[in-house]
Parts: sequence; structure tokens; C-alpha cells
Amino acid sequence: MSIMGLKKKQPKTFKVKVITMDAEMEFSCEVKWKGKDLFDLVCRTIGLRETWFFGLQFIVKDTFAWLKMEKKVLDQEVPKEDPITFHFLAKFYPEKVEEELVQEITQHLFFLQVKKQILDEEIYCSPEASVLLASYAVQAKYGDYDPNFHKPGFLAQDELLPKRVLKQYQMTADMWEEKITAWYAEHRGIARDEAEMEYLKIAQDLEMYGVNYFPITQNKRDTDLLLGVDALGLHIYIPDNKLSSKKSFAWSGIRNISYSEKEFTIKPLDKKAEVFKFYSSQLRVNKLILQLCIENHDLFMRRRKVDSIEVQQMKAQAREEKARKKMERQRLAREKKLREEAERAKEDLERRLYQLQDESRLANEALIRSEETADLLAEKAQIAEEEAKLLAQKAAEAEQERQRLEVTALKTKEEKRLMEQKMREAELIAVKLVEESERRSKEAEQLKQDLNEAREAERRAKHRLLEITKPSYPVIASYSAHPPDVGDLNLESGSFKFDFKDTDMKRLSMEIERERVEYMEKSKHLQEQLKELKTEIEALKLEERQANMGIPTNATMEFSDNAYTPLSNDAKCWSNSAGQTTFLENMDSLIYRV
Repeated sequence: MSIMGLKKKQPKTFKVKVITMDAEMEFSCEVKWKGKDLFDLVCRTIGLRETWFFGLQFIVKDTFAWLKMEKKVLDQEVPKEDPITFHFLAKFYPEKVEEELVQEITQHLFFLQVKKQILDEEIYCSPEASVLLASYAVQAKYGDYDPNFHKPGFLAQDELLPKRVLKQYQMTADMWEEKITAWYAEHRGIARDEAEMEYLKIAQDLEMYGVNYFPITQNKRDTDLLLGVDALGLHIYIPDNKLSSKKSFAWSGIRNISYSEKEFTIKPLDKKAEVFKFYSSQLRVNKLILQLCIENHDLFMRRRKVDSIEVQQMKAQAREEKARKKMERQRLAREKKLREEAERAKEDLERRLYQLQDESRLANEALIRSEETADLLAEKAQIAEEEAKLLAQKAAEAEQERQRLEVTALKTKEEKRLMEQKMREAELIAVKLVEESERRSKEAEQLKQDLNEAREAERRAKHRLLEITKPSYPVIASYSAHPPDVGDLNLESGSFKFDFKDTDMKRLSMEIERERVEYMEKSKHLQEQLKELKTEIEALKLEERQANMGIPTNATMEFSDNAYTPLSNDAKCWSNSAGQTTFLENMDSLIYRV
């Protein structure tokens, strides 16, 4: 009993951490649990019913292995750690994802796993297909594209393309995002499960999809090869080319697969066909290969049989669920459309309300401005009316002034005509006076000449008279000596000359004096007439300038034709249109000289 008490009590449970593609879970398991107990617990926890595609994977000595369902968990080569870590992954892949994947959770787990394999470059994908797959992944994550919400740079934190593709082209992250967004915008209206299914439908056509690769050799000395196991059969690859197989064996054409230690034997269904043998270096890998071959072959044969009742029920439920979800999506789409239309209508109404408010505010401001403008216009109208009255009054006054000026102009024209006539008459008179003065000047010269001759004759007569009045004896003697002729007797002549001096000279002088006095009177009268005419002309011209243009009174005046114009008010000179100038003072002096 003491020995038994010294033994350490064994624990009845152990901890397990299960990592799925989108979650981590921890379970407390009983020691006696088999692999199937843990696997069923995980499937129930995540709600998975299509269990035959999945398994629990763990790492053993740098190689992966799958937890066997019929053996106890702790009896297998699981890691000796606490908790024991398992990865819940797809172990087998469907031939046609759209037909075989019934549950949405199954489809989602496959989508996440295949996406990770593509990004980790475990499945080769061309750049074009990578961009298209990335657009479906974005649709599954973010829903419909909304440019107002999905601004540039919203994919910066998402891993969407393989690194190989990013290095292959010299493109920035923004350029890749632009390409992905262009495809993403075209997926509008696709639900998350539909986007994930579209992703898988494209991925299942890739050459490396669903293939498990194992290194092998065809014989112990041959070059290395790769064995590929997938849902359709076995394939032999060259290590440098995993895309196209060197040789393939379909599950339907394989009769038997067996291995002895490191040697594998594939016997075709056709007995005449050659048996294919290859070698694997690790026993653990050989067991894994055999296990995968058996289970893939079973699934291959199962797909070609009638579905079990459980699968039929699941598919029926899945169809009903899909139909319900489709109707629900359609209803949600209609509601969303109606909501969007309502929101757009609301936005339109709000915009219209804001517009009407702006229009109302502008209208009020315009009304206020209109009222102010109306008051201003009324005031201006009143002012304009008063100005119009003033203008009308001024117009009437201007009309009266115009009529008065017309009358004045007519009078002025008549007076101008009369003045011109008087000026012409004055010119004629002046010409006549000039001629008369010249004639009188000539007569005066003639009279002066006659007067000089008369005075000379008088002087001679006086001289002779003096000679005669000397002592008579010499005269008598001389007369007695030379008795003069009758014709030589100057006494008579002397008496005549004497008589001429006393009578004719006086008469001539009186006549000249009378003529001079008369001419002086006429000249004085003519000067007075010219001065009166000058005064009248200046007064009329001054009135005409003041009436028409307001010209200063000391300006020069001009008449048409031969009318005389005063050169200035101070100068006593006149000028006609021909340029002739008559100086009144000179004319006076001329008259006085005459």
C-alpha cells in the first residue's frame, strides 16, 4: 500500500488547442479519447456536418501527419506539449466545389484555406487570375463597392496577391489596388457566400489545386520525382515542374496500391498494362501516402454513387437554406434599393429644401433690395418729375427765348441789311468825297497857281508902277527921245493889275474861303454820320453776340461783302472784307487839307 501511495497520480484529461482558418479553440479532452472524439467535438463546435473533407493535422519531425480517427489521441505521435496543437484543415478536395460543398461553413473554410495556399504560393496562380481572385476576396470581405466609403488606400492592410506576382511587375501598391478595385466594382450585388464560391470555382481549375506532393524516386538510382495525390488520381511530376504531370493514374484505372517498406506498387486495372513502382525514403511518409490514396479513392467512388440519406438531407436543407437566403437577399436587396431610393429622395428633398431656403433667403434679400430700390426710385421719380417740370419750364422759356431770338435775328438781319446798305452808301459818299476832295485839291492847286501868277503879275505891276512913279523928267526925256508905242505903255497894264489885286483877288479869296467853309461843314456832317453809323453797328453787334453766344463786347466785328468791320473799339479805323482800311482821322485830316 505504501508503494502504491508513492506513485504519481495520472491526470484524467489533457488540453488541446485547435486552430482553424479563422479561429483558435481550446478543449479539455479525456485521456481515453480517440481521434474521432476530438474531431467530432471540433466539428460540433464550429457547426460543420460535411466532416469527410477535413482532418486534424499536426507536425511530427518536420513533416505533417493527420490524426487517425480510430486510435487514441495520446497513443499517436502527437507533440508532447501542453496544450497539444492541431490544425483543422481540409484533407480532401472536391472535384466540383459547386456541387459537393453543401454547407456555407464548409465553403468558407475551403475558401480561406485555398486563398492562403495561393498567397503562400503553394498553388501557382497567374497574375491575371490573381487579380480576379483578389477582387472576389475583397467582395466577400467588404461587400458591395461604395466609392464614398471605399476611399483609395482601403486595401493597404490586406494581403491579396502572391509576393511572386508583386515582384514580377514594376507596379506600386496603389496601381495594384486600382486594378483590383476595377474588378471589385463589377461584383456589385454578389453576397459573401456567392463571392467565395466564385473564388473556389476559379481556383479549382488551377493545376496545383488540391494536390499533395511527396518526393519519390522511380528506382534507387534514378533521379528524384514528385508524387501528386488528388481527388482524381495519382500523378508523377518532375521536381522543377509541378504544373504538368509526367504520368498520371486515374482512380478509376487503378486496381491496387500497395507498399512494402519503401517500395510502392501501383497496379492498373488493365492487367496488360505495366505495373508502376516507386520508392519513398521515409516509412512515415509511405503510410501517409497510402492513407491519402485509400481515402481519396473511397471519396472518388462515393461521388459516383447515390448520395446517402444524410447527404441528401443536407443538400435538401442546403437548397432550402440557399433559396431562403436568396429570397432574403432579394428582400434585403429590394429593401436596400428602397432605402437607397428613400435616402436619395430624402437627400433630394433636403437639397431641395436647402435650395428653397437659399432661394427664400435670396428672395427676401431681393425683396428688401427691391423695396429699397423702389423707395429710391420713387424719390428719384419725384426728383425727376420736379426736374421735368423745371425742364419743361426752361423749355418754355427757351422756346420763348428762341422765338424772341428769331424775331431779334430777323430784326438783326434787317438791320444788318440796312447797315450794309448804309455802309455801301457811306462808301459811295466817301468815294465821292475823296473824288470831290481830289477835284477841289486840283482846283485849289490851280487857284493857288493862278493866285501865284496873279501875285507875280501884281509884283511886276508894282515894280513897273514904281518905275513909272520915279522923276518924270527922265521919263519925259526918254519919252521925248523915244516916244513909246501905245502897245508898250504899261500904265494901263499897271492900272489893270492894280485893279486885279484889289477886286479879283478879294473875290477869288472870298470864293475859296466860302468853298472851304462849305467843304468843312460837309466833312463835319459826314463825320457825324459815320460816327452815328459806327455806334449803331457796335450796339447791334453787341446785342447779337450777347443773344447768341455771349461773346465779350470788345471783340472784333466782321461784315460780309464790302461791309466795314471795327478792328478795335479804341482804334478809329475800319476794315472791309476786301482788306481795305479807312482811317477816319486820316480822312478828317484829308478833308481839312482840302
